Amino acid sequence: MTFVLKGAVSALAVSCGLAVMNAAPAHAYTLMDMLRGDRQRTQSTIFMDQTPGRPVPRDAAGGSLGGLDPEAPLPKVSGPRYYTYKTETLQFVDTSKFADPVVTGAVADVSPGGDAGQEPVVQRRFLAQAKVRANADVAKALEAYYGDSRNPLIWVEGNQINERAKSAMATLADAASVGLDPADYALQTPDIDPANPDPAARDRALTQFELDLSAKVLAFIQDTVRGRIDPNKISGYHDFQRKVVNLAPVLKLIRMSPDVGAYIASRSPDSPQFEALKAELAKLRAADGSNEEQIVISLQGLLKPGDSSPEVANIVKAIQKHGSETLRADHAATLAAYAGSTDYSPDIVALVEGFQKERGLKSDGVIGQATVRAMTGGDTNASKIDKLIVALEQVRWLPEDLGSRYVMINQPAYMAYYHNDGKEQLSMRVVVGGKNNQTYFFNDQIETVEFNPFWGVPQSIIINEMLPKLRSDPNYLDQLGYEVEVNGHAVASSSVDWYGSTDSVSVRQPPSSDNALGELKILFPNSHAIYMHDTPSKSFFKRDMRALSHGCVRLANPRAMAAAVLGTTVDDVAKQIASGQNHAVKVPQKIPVYVSYFTAWPNKDGVVEYFDDVYGRDAYVEKAFDATTKARGAQI
Repeated sequence: MTFVLKGAVSALAVSCGLAVMNAAPAHAYTLMDMLRGDRQRTQSTIFMDQTPGRPVPRDAAGGSLGGLDPEAPLPKVSGPRYYTYKTETLQFVDTSKFADPVVTGAVADVSPGGDAGQEPVVQRRFLAQAKVRANADVAKALEAYYGDSRNPLIWVEGNQINERAKSAMATLADAASVGLDPADYALQTPDIDPANPDPAARDRALTQFELDLSAKVLAFIQDTVRGRIDPNKISGYHDFQRKVVNLAPVLKLIRMSPDVGAYIASRSPDSPQFEALKAELAKLRAADGSNEEQIVISLQGLLKPGDSSPEVANIVKAIQKHGSETLRADHAATLAAYAGSTDYSPDIVALVEGFQKERGLKSDGVIGQATVRAMTGGDTNASKIDKLIVALEQVRWLPEDLGSRYVMINQPAYMAYYHNDGKEQLSMRVVVGGKNNQTYFFNDQIETVEFNPFWGVPQSIIINEMLPKLRSDPNYLDQLGYEVEVNGHAVASSSVDWYGSTDSVSVRQPPSSDNALGELKILFPNSHAIYMHDTPSKSFFKRDMRALSHGCVRLANPRAMAAAVLGTTVDDVAKQIASGQNHAVKVPQKIPVYVSYFTAWPNKDGVVEYFDDVYGRDAYVEKAFDATTKARGAQI
């Protein structure tokens, strides 16, 4: 089936790049109509008959259609959903084997290089009476350490807590500096009266503190490495292999460390992105308590080149504050010469265009609300801090080292970036999934570039988008040049029972200038059928809000990205496309790709930028934070 209708081309794109085909005859219900929601003539239902290929039941006089109700709602394929976050199970640590024959007055080596005989050891028998709850991994590490009577206590010496304990508690109390909640790791020091004549009460309190602090430290280390929440419990759009943190040696390493606080703090990620977010968080928290000037730009409508406005002064001031160091250097003469004029002159326009470009906005010099938001920081200090805390958590879900060569797609920024040798070498606008067809948050590896691709229509599109028209006009796909198969056998669209099950039906669009995927697609095989690709619908890249697809990632400059991942030139990519043949080329080396979702993220200059939470995901992360803190703080 290679027949393609001739006529005017509509360029609306959907689903992993689905583009409207050449227009159907004027009397026909077109794909454009379908996408606009014009289904008045197509309401029906699927009859779950497992015999694809059977003629469609119809009544020329408008009869019952084989007993089916033509007014019944059409079936729908639902996407993933968001969940009510369920916290991890906390269990009581099995302390039954913690007691040993050590008695009051015995001695132990309780510090690096310490001499036995210096300090008496509290009654370890009270460890068996302590009550501590922890997750399974932390509980296992506690049971392994304290179940071995050769291991001395870590945080207690003699009749009091030691300096090691104080150092650890200070680090836990500073958890907010790395985006964690100090409340998750808070504990009280034992309230011991030196004059208390009851040594048993004292030793019981000290051993309870010993286990409590060890549990808190282990939880902190686990959280700072992998994140305190499980992203896969947030929604079906999150897909991560949660990191396994080896806690087995931690307590012994702490016991031997000359600087416990430094060791605990060292377990936080140290990637450039994490450090930039962490530094930004510290800066905003410091500014939160100051009287830092807030720049306000009050525009009614658009400010265009050649216009005049008293807000030009604030525009220049805002760019001086929020523009990158590179931008300020490139336009240093303009910034130095500006004397408060209200004219939106060519030199100021060029400055604004440079700012718009580095923020991923349309760089036309026209200032609207999206540009104003970017110039003024958009968010309040408090909301920026919230975004940073979420971002610091999400960094922990990714590999600590992103690699020297990788592709980063940041959905809220609507941008894709190619990094090589640790530096950003290419960036471009992208279109991502709309709110009802969201792009997932996951990471994978780029394996293949396919030129002149076929587009295999997902079942969700067949059912949700195409079925209404096919119920009315079974020839619809034949007319548009799509290829239809039932159980692997090519058939005419008109021969398929579109009132039956579509499970055995596959539909694909052959390569062409109108193909939904354009000239090429870049594949990183995953269970979500998401990939990067070209599109014949170029106009969407001119928009600032680009959450418009059915989930895949459309690239504004696909040839450049293909050349980058293949390690070749754009000219070579053009030759591959010019062949007109469908073929795939493996990338020389698999390249990590991060299909990410950060509403706060540093740019190539290390400046943190903020973006709209297009899918509202940050709120779900924050709810998971609250649920986790509440569960951990529950009383025994």
